[in-house]
Amino acid sequence: MAQSPLKTAMLAATFAATLLGCNPQTPQSAQKFVTLTQFVEHPSLDATRKGIEEELAEAGFKEGETLKFKQESAQGNPSTAAQIATQFVGENPDVIVAIATPSAQAVASATKEIPIVFSAVTDPISAKLASNLEKPGGNVTGVTDLSPIDKHLDLIAEITPQAKRIGVLYNAGETNSIALLDLLKQEAPKRGMTIVEATAANSSGVLTAARSLVGKVDAIYVPTDNTIASALEAVIQVGQDAKLPVYAGDTDSVARGAIAGLSFNYYDVGRQTGKVIVQILDGTNPGEIPVRSVEKLELHLNPKSAQTMGVTLPEAMLEKADKVIE
Repeated sequence: MAQSPLKTAMLAATFAATLLGCNPQTPQSAQKFVTLTQFVEHPSLDATRKGIEEELAEAGFKEGETLKFKQESAQGNPSTAAQIATQFVGENPDVIVAIATPSAQAVASATKEIPIVFSAVTDPISAKLASNLEKPGGNVTGVTDLSPIDKHLDLIAEITPQAKRIGVLYNAGETNSIALLDLLKQEAPKRGMTIVEATAANSSGVLTAARSLVGKVDAIYVPTDNTIASALEAVIQVGQDAKLPVYAGDTDSVARGAIAGLSFNYYDVGRQTGKVIVQILDGTNPGEIPVRSVEKLELHLNPKSAQTMGVTLPEAMLEKADKVIE
């Protein structure tokens, strides 16, 4: 039986595609373009980025095929974050992703038109990234990682009930850290605790700030501050030398030496952020997408580090922990 002209043409096209390697590359014009700016590199933010990349890939946006993806790190420098923001706006991507508050603020100041998705931002309202979490409006939305400060202080009280003076290390230049400090000051007196502050403007100042707390506090709490997290090992060393327990506002810091942390899995934060990006790439206006938060918390404990800092973790707590660092 003679083949129809249409079928013949389809067979010819299939044969040609086979000769060319079966799967021709997606045309450049069909690719979506996403840029990502990350304020500093440390495990929590790196996990967030990984979650974003894998969520995009699972949704069909694969780098080099259906997606053009470009990323830059500000290395903890606000001026560099502003430069990256200006550069990305000039490249006119479909979406700009900003991990951590300073990078998100830099991008939001640089454009009111290109869709922006932030991630790992503590307080989007204080950071002036959104005026309403349910209906952010404008070109910005994303995922917040506001710490459950009340639960963190309860954790400190449960493990070290004698700890009444809590040292808090933070960068006064980070809006997210100021918001957390305010919450700490609200919650601490309810538990008979007082907050003792120590600031560091950059990673090189973290060791000095940590040492300034020795003799003044019963424990050190490190919030989700990007500057302090980037130099956490200096804080851990002070805690070990002075027998001061160090608690963290994130779980990734526990593997690095903090004795305990109750927080989100930042890879999951990235996956949630990726879902928001996909919505926008599929045509949804960012201003119509509510700012999301993460519900599930994980408890990570580090018994060896606790012992080095003069603390024995309760057996019952070790049994209920989501992860115990060996």
